[in-house]
Amino acid sequence: MKVCFITSECAPFVKTGGLADVSGSLPEALTSNGVNVKVFLPLYDVVDTKKFGIVKLVDFPPAFVEIGDEKREFCIHSYKKNENLEFHFVDCPYYFGRGIVYTNDKDENERFIMFQHAVLKSLQYLQWQPDILHCNDWQSSYIPAMLKLQYSWDKLFENSKTILSIHNIGYQGIFEPDTVRKAGFGDSCFVLGGPFEFNGNANFLKTGIFYSDVVSTVSPKYAEEITTSEFGSGLDGVLRARKDNIRGILNGIDTIEWNPLTDKLIPKNYSYKNPEDKKYNKEKLLQKAGFDDETDIPLYGIVTRLAWQKGIELIIELCEKTKSENFRLIVLGSGEKEYEEKLTALSIENPGKIKVFLGYNNEFAHLITAGSDFFFMPSRYEPCGLNQMYSLNYGTVPIVREVGGLADTVTDISNEKEGNGITFRDFVYEEFEQAFHRSRKLFEDTKQMEKVIQRGMKNDFSWEKSAGEYLRLYESLKQN
Repeated sequence: MKVCFITSECAPFVKTGGLADVSGSLPEALTSNGVNVKVFLPLYDVVDTKKFGIVKLVDFPPAFVEIGDEKREFCIHSYKKNENLEFHFVDCPYYFGRGIVYTNDKDENERFIMFQHAVLKSLQYLQWQPDILHCNDWQSSYIPAMLKLQYSWDKLFENSKTILSIHNIGYQGIFEPDTVRKAGFGDSCFVLGGPFEFNGNANFLKTGIFYSDVVSTVSPKYAEEITTSEFGSGLDGVLRARKDNIRGILNGIDTIEWNPLTDKLIPKNYSYKNPEDKKYNKEKLLQKAGFDDETDIPLYGIVTRLAWQKGIELIIELCEKTKSENFRLIVLGSGEKEYEEKLTALSIENPGKIKVFLGYNNEFAHLITAGSDFFFMPSRYEPCGLNQMYSLNYGTVPIVREVGGLADTVTDISNEKEGNGITFRDFVYEEFEQAFHRSRKLFEDTKQMEKVIQRGMKNDFSWEKSAGEYLRLYESLKQN
């Protein structure tokens, strides 16, 4: 099985969000199942080629991509991790030498048109015939259409199948209509209501949904949600038309980095067999945050982008309306100015209850995950989510809204056999506050709390499990 994995970012080389984690972990997990994987991504100038041993393919000939009326030259750099896993970087300083990964420049569409053509031209040069081309988000969403409308003459791709993974449907790659022509598609492709047109503009993601053989998302629940008007971001109709070809596969987590038994960033390691050692991490977290180290008060943690998606206003309202309640909250994150200012003001008003740390610190994030009793994730929507899985791994009980991957990973404690967290359904304050009060009662019931913690810590969120599901999907496509 040969898989070409196409992504706009990939850990550890370059990361802005969760896509990089998936791109860094899934291909490696696939190779453990005997899959031969080539990962393609742009060579941004922020990638440290010396650190990672990324070198230019010296025998790669001068190559060009036509973008409308312009020609842009590119070459390929590579890093081979093992016999079955190789990373190829599309080097075009004109487009990728801008000091950042994503831009608001007027030619942002051209940057990823060029990237996608360069991937296919590189495969042609390498004469590497993929069984699967696994595209990710809008930055590689034109590839399924390119294969069917522009590269169909090449027998190299005649048996190749395409998958488009949607990591967050809110990001679609919407640009002016001329984008379609610049990508090399004929003027006849851009018609009202067609696969390339969306409200008068070009939409990369819509085109990918239409032309890919299968659409996948990062959790089973999110696969259902994006076909509804509430969560589909305007593409729900297109997705409903393809509902028989949509699959939801839950992302895994890095169980080497996020493992309380081996984590070098926390004061004391522990497992589900000795969760009492978790209390030592709580003491150290309280001290680092500036609280006294009294551990019999419930401690809530948040590590997040302070963004509308994350339901931050529910947390702010909770802090404002429960000032008489005996609990503590630690917030780590940054984002929208309104949320930063309101949370900071609350911490100033309530220094013995709320501590807010703006920005991101990986070591502190690990300590909050290990030391907190509960972890808040009251998201408006959450395609997959990772922090709830980290929390479960660390015996920190998540409090989440039943959406996307949160619903797929967190089972409410009302289920006495499988309950590993506290959930609420609708995005309304009253339900969130009720979930908070239920957590207070759980904290007081130490025996029940211990059972919930142990259930969570025994869950398997490894990439090996997710990779197995992807492999089965690949094999079913190959057979069709």
